[in-house]
Order: sequence, then structure tokens, then C-alpha cells
Amino acid sequence: MSASLVSNAYLDEHSAKIRSKPVPWEGYQRAGLVTTEELGLIKKVDRQPRAKTESILVSDGQTYALLYLRLLKKLQRVDTMQCLLVLIADALLDHDERIPLFTRTVQSDPDLPHAPLLRALETQDEFVQVKSAQILTILLSAESTPLQHQHLQPFLRALATLVQSTSANKRDVAVQCLEALLARPECRKAVWAIPGIIAGLVEILRHKPGPQMCYQVIFCLWLLSFEQDIAEQINKKFDIIPLLTSVAEEAAKEKVTRVIIATFRNLVTKAPSANLPAMLVSELLPFTKNLAAAKWSDEDILEDIQFVRDELERNFASLTTYDVYTSELASNHLTWTPVHESEEFWRENAHRLHERDFAQLKALIQLLDSSDPVTLAVAVHDVGQYVKHCERGKKVVTDLGAKARAMELMTHSDPDVRYHALLAVQELVSHPWTAT
Repeated sequence: MSASLVSNAYLDEHSAKIRSKPVPWEGYQRAGLVTTEELGLIKKVDRQPRAKTESILVSDGQTYALLYLRLLKKLQRVDTMQCLLVLIADALLDHDERIPLFTRTVQSDPDLPHAPLLRALETQDEFVQVKSAQILTILLSAESTPLQHQHLQPFLRALATLVQSTSANKRDVAVQCLEALLARPECRKAVWAIPGIIAGLVEILRHKPGPQMCYQVIFCLWLLSFEQDIAEQINKKFDIIPLLTSVAEEAAKEKVTRVIIATFRNLVTKAPSANLPAMLVSELLPFTKNLAAAKWSDEDILEDIQFVRDELERNFASLTTYDVYTSELASNHLTWTPVHESEEFWRENAHRLHERDFAQLKALIQLLDSSDPVTLAVAVHDVGQYVKHCERGKKVVTDLGAKARAMELMTHSDPDVRYHALLAVQELVSHPWTAT
């Protein structure tokens, strides 16, 4: 557990500098902020060699755990907070057995140990923010009972801010904190309730980070995918299946591929109907076939690859072209697969969009509000193809509001969307209305 649970070069370098900086403890004592007893105790460990500090903690660890947290609670100057956070982290480094010394401080003060650390997260100083996040993660991860809402929620809200930060150090520490916390079921549910965290993780992946950060972010998604409700909704809300497929295709490290495939296995196992269509559209089946033929140092990864491949084959081996198309609609993610530009497909299947009270046509029209320009372009193209090949098409599309939306898309910022919207509108205005 210890401080190595969350490690970061920035934290290490700044901690080394802070250990040698003087803090005006006597001034605090003269101002009445620190008692004479507290001054005597802190001076014994302030800027002292690690060996000396360690010997003091061995004999008087509980006293010092309480001292550090009490001082952190009442002293708000940034350099002092930095010093106290380093002292706390140093006490915990490689000493899991000292974690209870800090958690037991609640017996002396109900605000301890969490409140001063949570308050430290709200400061504007980067070091104070990430160092307090590191320490909170150590303490919370060690709890043997489910974490209390009043401790977990403010911490997760702070992590949502850190994981979306422009600071690489803040993002790095936040991801590591989440890695540790998401091993706990109550944390998975709580994280899912804060969309900014998942959005931040996905955004990091979209910017193609290095292999280690890539692995850590996907490890968080893998842990989240163990929850049934999350597995059912995560791709619909965050479009992670095409993103993870793309990352896997470019992955240079086996461990990145391993954790992606393990995530896919969870998504297939927990919520097949919600995730298999998107996997088909992302062309995961041919990719897993290629992976299954490769050599792997880890046997578990091959088992997961074969499982995902077999599930995709079992579900899609007998699909008709129209089944593939409806699976693509269900994924909410359209690409220029061959069916869209096949005159034969539309001639044979346009009328089938009327089945089940126009269910598939309505699904297609919903995609005209997608934020993805490729999905938009393909969707508006398909509306035009439907109108072209279905004599009832123009009236149905107009009644469902798609004509007005197609006309709006003629002024879209993306040129491909504008082009296909123009073609669709031409089809809409060139066909006579046919009564239903």
C-alpha cells in the first residue's frame, strides 16, 4: 500500500526540496497557533535525517500522526501545508502498519484524518493538491469497511477536476488514485455517478498518451466494467469500444492489449446486447482473429481473445446484411461500411425500416443529432437513400422531423456533412409525396 501506491517524479522532486525548507514554527507558537508542546514535538523531526525521524516514529508514532494532522487542520500557509504533507507521506512510505496510526486519530477529533486532507485538495497549490490526493488514496484504500459518503464524494469530485486538468502531473496522480480506489465496488458506483471522471479518462486516451498512462487509464475502465449497470451504459455514453479498438490496434505493449481485451470480455459477459453491435461495427471480429493467431507471453490474454472472438462469431456468423446494418444503428456509431453506398442494399431493404413502427428509421433519424461528423454524414446520406428507394419515404421522413434536420445540416461546419445533407435534401424535394 504505502506511498508507492501513487508515485510521481514531480512529487518526489518537490518533496526532496520541501524537506530542507525552514518553516517558522516558533512564529506560529508566538502567534498562539501552535502550543509549546506541539512546537517541541515538531522540532524533533523538522529537517532531520530520515533515520532519526524513523526512530522517533517507532517509539511515538501515534503522537506524531495526531500532531501532523492537527497542525494541518489549523495551519493554512502553503509552505507549512507542504511540509506537513511530506512528513505524513514520509511516515507512511513503506510502512503500511502505520496507516492505523492515522485512521485512529478520529478518536481524538472527528474531523481527522480526512477533513484537513480534503481541505488541502481545495488549495490552488499544485503540490498540496496532488500530495494530499496521494495520502487520501493510501488511507481510503486501506479501509476494511465500505468508505463513508462524506469522505469519498468530495475526494472523487476533486479527482474529477484533476483528471481533466491541463497539468500532466495532476492527471497522472488522479489516474493512479482512481486505479487504487476502483478496486472497491462502492468506489466504482460512486465514480460512475460523476461523469466528469469517465469523460476525463476517455479524453486522455483520445490524446494518445504513452504506454504506461494508456495502460493505467484502461485499467480504470476495466475495473469499472465489472459493474453490470456500468457495462450496460458505458459505451452508449462514452463510445469507448471504437476508441479501445483503435488503441489496441496501435498498442506496442502487450499489457495494453491485455487490459483492453479483458475489458471487452467483461462488456460481452455483463451486457452482450448493449456492446456486441458496437464491437461488430468497430470490426473487432477480424481484429480478434488476427490477435488469436499471434504469440503471447501471457496465456490469459489468449484465453480472453478467444472468448471475445468466439462470442462475436456466435452472434454474427449468421447475420444478413440488413442485420449488420441494424447492429450498426444500435451502436450509435456509423462509418462508411459498404452497405451505405450499395444501391442493391437500399433497393432490397429500404422498406424494412418501416418494421416495428419505424423503429430502425427512428434510430437512424436520432443519429442526425450525433456530435460525430462521420456518423452525421453517413446518417444523413442514409436518409437520402431511404427516401430515394421508398415511395412513402418523403412523407414519413418529413413527419418524423428529419427533413428539417437535414436542411439544417446543409450549413454544418464539416464539408462532408454539408455535401451529404445537400444530396439528401435534393432527394427529399425531388420526389412526389405518396399518401400512407
